[in-house]
Amino acid sequence: MYAEALESVKPLLLDILAPAPETSDMSDPFFFGYGSLVNRTTHVYEDAHPAILQGWRRAWVHTASRDMAFLSILPAQGHSIAGLIARVPGNDWAALDERERGYARFDASGAVDHSAETQEIQAYAVPEHTHVNGGENLILLSYLDVVVQGFQTEFGESGVADFFATTDGWHTHILNDRAAPIYPRARTLSAQETALVDDHLSALSAVIKERE
Repeated sequence: MYAEALESVKPLLLDILAPAPETSDMSDPFFFGYGSLVNRTTHVYEDAHPAILQGWRRAWVHTASRDMAFLSILPAQGHSIAGLIARVPGNDWAALDERERGYARFDASGAVDHSAETQEIQAYAVPEHTHVNGGENLILLSYLDVVVQGFQTEFGESGVADFFATTDGWHTHILNDRAAPIYPRARTLSAQETALVDDHLSALSAVIKERE
C-alpha cells in the first residue's frame, strides 16, 4: 500500500516544484514545515509553496519535557519527505519560535527542493540529546488530524499515504482527544478526512487510548 503511494505521489511533487512567479522578497527566509505547519489554516504565513526535504525522515520522538510525543525529523540518507515552505516576513521568527517550543531551528537551505524565490530555508527539529527511549509519551489524535488535513489539502490522498509511510514511531500509542481537543490549533475534520486518518491508523495497527 505505502510503496504504491510513494510512487503515485512523485508526479504531483514534480509538478508543484515547477518554477513559480516571483512573488516574494528574496531577502526574507522561509521555514520548511512537515507536520502541522503543512496545514495553512494553522498559521498566517501566506506566501507558501509545497517542497521536498532531502535526506530526512519524520519520527515521533519522546522527551522528558512533556507527556506528549513530538513529531520531529531525523537525518536519513537516501530518504525524503514532502512538506510546505512559507516566507517569514522581515526575518521575524519570534512567533514561530514560540509555537515550536521544544524544537531547535536550523538552516536546511541546501536540502530543500522548492520553487520559491529565496536563499534561506530554516527547519525545526527536536534536539537529539533531549530524546528519551521507552517513554510513555502519547500522540495527540487532535494534532494528527490537523497534520493529515494539511497533507490531503496540499497533496491529496496519495500525499497522506506518503506522510504515514515516511514517518517512524507508530508504535507510540495515540490518545483520542477528538471530543475535547488538547491541541490548541485543533481543526474540525470532515467525515471523509476523519475516516482517512482512522483507516491509516488501522492499517498500522496503532494502539488508540481513550481519554479518561
